[in-house]
Amino acid sequence: MPSVTSRLSRPKISVRRRELPSGPLAGRYPVAAAMVVLFLVPYLGLSSALGPIQPLIAQQLHMSAQTMSLTSGMANAGYALGTVLAVQFAQHLPQRRMAVCYAVLLLVGSVLAAAATNSGMFIAGHILQGLCTSLLLIAAAPALLLGYPASRLRWTTIVFDMCIFGAVAAGPLIGGAQASFHAWRPLFWIMAGVAAVALLLSLVTFQDAPPADRSAPRDPGVIALAAGGSVAAFWGASELTSHRFLDPVAIVPLLGGLALIIVLWVYQYRARRPLLNIRPLVSTIPVTGIVIAVCAAATATSVIALTSTVLAPRYTPLHVGLLYVPELGAAVITAIVFGAVFNTRLLHYYALAGMVLLAAGIAVFRIAIPPTNTTTLVGSGLTGAGIGASVVPALYLAGFSLRAASIQRVYAILEMLRAVAAFMVVPVLLHFATTAGAPTATMGTALWVSFGLSAGGALAGICLYLLGRVRPSAPSIETWMGGEEPAWTSPPLLALARGIPAPRPLDVRREYTPDERGRPASLLVSGLRRWGVARGRDSQPGLVLFAYDGSAPAMDAINEAGRQFPVGRETLVLTVWRTFSVGFLPDGGAEFDAASGEEVRQAAGRTAAHGASLAKAAGFRARSAAVEGAPTWKAIVDAADENQASMIILGARRHAGPGVLAMGSVAAAVAAHTRRPVLIVHGQGLYASRQPKSRLGTMDIQQRTPHDSYGGHDG
Repeated sequence: MPSVTSRLSRPKISVRRRELPSGPLAGRYPVAAAMVVLFLVPYLGLSSALGPIQPLIAQQLHMSAQTMSLTSGMANAGYALGTVLAVQFAQHLPQRRMAVCYAVLLLVGSVLAAAATNSGMFIAGHILQGLCTSLLLIAAAPALLLGYPASRLRWTTIVFDMCIFGAVAAGPLIGGAQASFHAWRPLFWIMAGVAAVALLLSLVTFQDAPPADRSAPRDPGVIALAAGGSVAAFWGASELTSHRFLDPVAIVPLLGGLALIIVLWVYQYRARRPLLNIRPLVSTIPVTGIVIAVCAAATATSVIALTSTVLAPRYTPLHVGLLYVPELGAAVITAIVFGAVFNTRLLHYYALAGMVLLAAGIAVFRIAIPPTNTTTLVGSGLTGAGIGASVVPALYLAGFSLRAASIQRVYAILEMLRAVAAFMVVPVLLHFATTAGAPTATMGTALWVSFGLSAGGALAGICLYLLGRVRPSAPSIETWMGGEEPAWTSPPLLALARGIPAPRPLDVRREYTPDERGRPASLLVSGLRRWGVARGRDSQPGLVLFAYDGSAPAMDAINEAGRQFPVGRETLVLTVWRTFSVGFLPDGGAEFDAASGEEVRQAAGRTAAHGASLAKAAGFRARSAAVEGAPTWKAIVDAADENQASMIILGARRHAGPGVLAMGSVAAAVAAHTRRPVLIVHGQGLYASRQPKSRLGTMDIQQRTPHDSYGGHDG
């Protein structure tokens, strides 16, 4: 049973009876994953590619080195602030609509920066890029993680690892190649084009999702602390370009900003209804994951910045960029390997191995200053492997220790911590490496500091596991994706020193056995198979399957079919659901946790039961079922096959446009991917217009051969 506190803090959603039409590709995982990649690539790639082209930008736009540094600092501050803003907006505003707005702003910012004719345009555009990237990351990450079957999670882990750190690792090469042409605008226009494609994908994959919790309190204090802390801290760090570390203009905002961020964490830890879930993070495995992620992020970005700075006077920008190609290749390889081990007990050791590789890469760079071509190639490869195997795996260590239902509010604070570590340590180390004493000696000292961060992070992780009595185990993915339970039990901090016995590891393999589609069998038992209609059993001939999502067109389909079919026909009313984007309109506008698989399943069951009551009123012998599935059309087709349905009936909205859009994207996809007869009733009947129909003119009977078109859930 969840505690009273967890019930009070659980985000709820309140769904209205009206929603916007779905995009033609809604629910298709590859397109959604591509959209997330394109959301993140522009700014994250630029963050490490700006170094070689900053002098060109400053010269053309008449900006000083200090102004350029402040611009980058404020863009990073926007990235850190966006993590908090995204969570606050998600509580009260429709989440997918907000994601489209963020994508529009990202495109606007990218165009402003690319077309800038003065410093003001460039600064505004670049800050918008940083802000909107984190807004999109927090808005899109949970939906991609939890909105699809467990079988897709492996690819999601690879996507996030590669698009975050793959883009960063590719930055030096991209920036060096662009600088070799003595131009900077082409790179920014390419990034604007990427943002435009991402916006297009957000429209074609659009599926309306409600606010997380309309009743959640608005907390301006959290936003003020996050904004003040981020802006002040990054402003102070940026001032180190032209001021000494102890100058008030640098040290006061830097330390003051960090203090505000600490106050934010303490405030949210003590709050009864926090916006950011910090309290669940205070146990052994999440703390270990945070320590490793912060140390690895700070170390990797610092090493790249330090070594590229010392190499810049010796080689051309393109030559320097080519020296870091092994970093990109290693980051890609480790991301793929991570996809193979993320659901095994090796995950715990993989994050530790990443820290060891990172420390080894720094040691190689430290052999000679400035490093030779050989040491740079080897060191960059080890660094890329280290960052790819440490940061995202460490975040998964923290995430799997918590309920997936709270992942959005937890991930925001984790990403804010990572951003502060990754973007703030670099200017401080660069300041000391380039201003304090002889360049060779100070650069060596800065590299030793980075080595200490990586080695210390690895050692701290080992000590925390030993003192916490952690028994590394494989995560229970199916349990975690249900939303209500963590993937494993995380012991209290310092359990050994406090005399707390080690907890028994979770073992839910008896309860969850994935079927051939990668869905937990327990969910199917509560859906189709509880009615005794699983594959292999005989079913009554003539079964009609209604695909019902609670919308007016779906109600119209049942009403119209009731007038066209004889009384007493056996029917199954099916509601397809998934977490976050939900996929149906709950009966009576019920409130529930959109990230909790159990609560969404129950709400879907109530919606299906309501559809069955409508079918009974229309003269059918009806039963209901709710199944998890993505894309929606495939779940409908699979259910029809399992039940040997003689016909599938759907309601569809009329969209503007010819072809399949005229009869609804899911309806068209079902007709395209099954050889069973499909009856499509357009939403213009009793429930859509509140006027009874007088003829059959709004019905289309489709029986088509398979082709590739399909789309979102619209009836």
